[in-house]
Amino acid sequence: MADPVDRLARSFGFRNVDPAAKASLVRDVFDSVAPSYDLMNDLMSLGVHRLWKDALVDWLAPRPGLHHVDLAGGTGDVAFRIHERVGGEARIAVIDINRHMLQVGRDRAFDQNRFENLYWVAGDAMALPLPDRSQDSVTIAFGIRNVTRIDQALAEALRVLRPGGRFLCLEFSKVTLPTLERIYDTYSFNVLPRLGRLVAGDAESYRYLAESIRRFPNQDDFKALMERSGFGQVRYRNLSSGIACIHSGWRL
Repeated sequence: MADPVDRLARSFGFRNVDPAAKASLVRDVFDSVAPSYDLMNDLMSLGVHRLWKDALVDWLAPRPGLHHVDLAGGTGDVAFRIHERVGGEARIAVIDINRHMLQVGRDRAFDQNRFENLYWVAGDAMALPLPDRSQDSVTIAFGIRNVTRIDQALAEALRVLRPGGRFLCLEFSKVTLPTLERIYDTYSFNVLPRLGRLVAGDAESYRYLAESIRRFPNQDDFKALMERSGFGQVRYRNLSSGIACIHSGWRL
């Protein structure tokens, strides 16, 4: 049986692709959806994604004076929440491989007068432009399933964390209620592409996003990947009956 990380590296939704081509394909998706990304998140989840991100930051419990990195967070949703919790008194770097998404986030920050201690960096989660042991916490929300090599992204998050630092990952996961799972599947594969076509003019990108969720490891399998990468005290919390899940791990 193929290693799940190797299988995911070849997976672009339900298609198998050359891993060397995956990053470019994913970049094209987010180039397309960047202008309508936040609106589509609200429409797709009926606004529930905001509660999930609140739960992520609640569990993180950020404190002033620390260094934090939000990966694949170009539009700023998680970074802004952390910024509010600490009154701007923490260094928050948003690192995203997609410049279009970063531009959306910078524009939002400007509109909201958020300037202090927010940094916008074009960078790859598999090769972070940060020194070893330089960060107190790392988060990633709905981004890790789009990374070509999840093991490399986890290794990089561990590398840049200080001992005692924490990694939190919010991602779509395995629905735990069979009836809800059937409804969710119907919604994902029928409604989301149509909504994407109407709002973003792009049905295929949203079809990919729905497919990529189904290819992502379930809660226990992703927990095992984090443990294999070297994180300690790995735990997870299901949200909305497993539609989304937060995984937490520490650098010991």
